[in-house]
Amino acid sequence: MRPTSAPSRLSLALIGGLAAVGLTASPASAAVVPVDLACRATPPIGSAQDLSIGANVDGTAPATVPSGSGFTAKLAPEAMTVPGTVGDYTVKSLSNLKLTVPVPANATLNGASLSGGSGLGSGTPTVATSGSNVVVTVPGPITGGSSFTLPSLSLDLTAGAAGNTVQTRIAGTGYSDPGLTFTAAVKASILTVNVPTACYPSPSPVLTSTAIG
Repeated sequence: MRPTSAPSRLSLALIGGLAAVGLTASPASAAVVPVDLACRATPPIGSAQDLSIGANVDGTAPATVPSGSGFTAKLAPEAMTVPGTVGDYTVKSLSNLKLTVPVPANATLNGASLSGGSGLGSGTPTVATSGSNVVVTVPGPITGGSSFTLPSLSLDLTAGAAGNTVQTRIAGTGYSDPGLTFTAAVKASILTVNVPTACYPSPSPVLTSTAIG
């Protein structure tokens, strides 16, 4: 059997650490929706590795609105923690996090905004519309061993035809169509490996639901 290279061993340890203790969601309350993310990390050397990450999102929106009226759906992720070490390796940072939310069916998107968030590094989070999606970008870097909270995303919507429902979810149907991506930088000795990771919700829960009256 061919010996495992240092970058491959390092990335394997990273995957195990993230799956076990890496991105740990805070305890859920009654209003919080748990989201299970299936993730695939692709190191520069070695094969891709799969893992699961749990996250909690507090979604708020009116239960019912009249057709043609404006309303806001707000998605507030709860606090998470990046490990400082994984085995013998040091987790330096997470960077370039991108969270994608589809524009919900049966509504018109008038705008999107961010609020709050903490521990997100020196980069400024941004939100933009890309096709039929809203994309939140957090440049980071988010230091290993620290806790962070992604900013809350508010969607300014106008309700469509009566009898329909407006639901919000995290995007993603597979590793090639992710709803969350990020890059983890992990150091062993003098070597730093950047490991791109793509995640999608599996299954994909409804975060908010508003009936159109």
